[in-house]
Amino acid sequence: MKKMRLKTDFAPVLVFVLLSLSFGCPSLQAADNFSIRVGSAAIDLQADDSMEIAGGIGPRTTTGQEGQLRAVAVVVAGSDGTKVAIVACDVLFVPGDTANLALAEIEKSTGIPPRNVLINATHTHHAPTTIEIHGCMPVGVFVKRLRLGIVEAVQRANANLGKDPSKFLFHLGEEKTVGANSRLLLKDGKIHWIGSRKEAVRPTGPFDPQLPVLSFQDAEGGQQALIYNHSTHTIGTRSGAVRSPSFYGLAAQELESDLGGIVCFLEGASGSTHNITGVSTAEAVLRMKQAVKKALSQAKPRRVDRLISVKRPFNYSVREFDEAIEDEKVVSYVRKYAPGIADKTIDIFRDMRRKLSPLRGKQKTTSIQVMLIGDIAIVGVPAEYFTSLGVSIKKRSPFERTYIAELSNDWIGYLPDLEAHQLGGYQTWTGLHSYAAPGTGERMADEVLKILRELK
Repeated sequence: MKKMRLKTDFAPVLVFVLLSLSFGCPSLQAADNFSIRVGSAAIDLQADDSMEIAGGIGPRTTTGQEGQLRAVAVVVAGSDGTKVAIVACDVLFVPGDTANLALAEIEKSTGIPPRNVLINATHTHHAPTTIEIHGCMPVGVFVKRLRLGIVEAVQRANANLGKDPSKFLFHLGEEKTVGANSRLLLKDGKIHWIGSRKEAVRPTGPFDPQLPVLSFQDAEGGQQALIYNHSTHTIGTRSGAVRSPSFYGLAAQELESDLGGIVCFLEGASGSTHNITGVSTAEAVLRMKQAVKKALSQAKPRRVDRLISVKRPFNYSVREFDEAIEDEKVVSYVRKYAPGIADKTIDIFRDMRRKLSPLRGKQKTTSIQVMLIGDIAIVGVPAEYFTSLGVSIKKRSPFERTYIAELSNDWIGYLPDLEAHQLGGYQTWTGLHSYAAPGTGERMADEVLKILRELK
């Protein structure tokens, strides 16, 4: 009698084992008794009227401030010992070297590894300059305060971790009135940037109204932390030429007074969307608060069976460019649509291209990140990411609830999609604000999706 052989395909088993070793065995953490504890904190980033403000063409100063400019941190600790931290900073950008220094200090003082920390810029255009762009230079003392604030926020949030398990609630809300796709095709074939929109024909891309709200509460239902995410450029103040966290940050701070706990805003994929709908900053604050509260009222408890964060290097190239062609793009637009600042703008763009010229074709490295809180995926990308690319990641992700946090952990300028590069416009003009080779945005999306699929 012949012995029967058990035929087994070991390849899937081997893949599972290798992935488990690489990612801390996430699937094995999906246990019924897995629980989380949450801590949060906010640090005021002190600024004054002497500090130059970025967010426009050329530096400017302000008189006074509305609200606070903050570093806000939420630390989530799993019962398996895993900790992740999400930090939102009320600045235009968090430079990569500043983020990396902060990450090293965070690991040393809290034990939370750099791969488990996401540092996001809320992209307010009304805070002191942290990086060189458009003729603006970083304010050294403020950059130092930013780094120290990031570290202190995480340290305090870690120290504030509750002793008892926290509840996690989630709802996907919507706010579709405070922003719109701002890359409007004009009758002459150009893409609108500044100046009159009377000749606008149509928008050239999508607007993403999704408003995910993540709420962490204690056993009695008290707010410990709330995170919300939305995708419009963070521009506008209530009080004129003042420093401000703008409408998203002002809404977060007022929600804290209404709801308790700490409220953290994460900037979504908004490289191609602005508040061009005619809604004032004061009204935008009100509408964001109402939308967040509505989503919170509909939020349902969700199981968190694992915490995991993956951060990987991403290589890209500085684009090749022809100086004469790039100069004509700027000159032809601003002479027609912004003649009052044309000479200033042309000179600033010429200077930026001079600084980029020696770097043409050079390879650079940044990072991408995916963080899972249960089945909620937060994707960190280091750029002003076009909304079309963010929507593409959401649609293609194996996780139904996937959300983008642009300007995370670094800043490499605008990342338009290939269609936008063909259409042209400010976001594609070569400068310190936009210098990655065309196609970088799509390739970044593909690399993010690889991580998402591995984690699924």
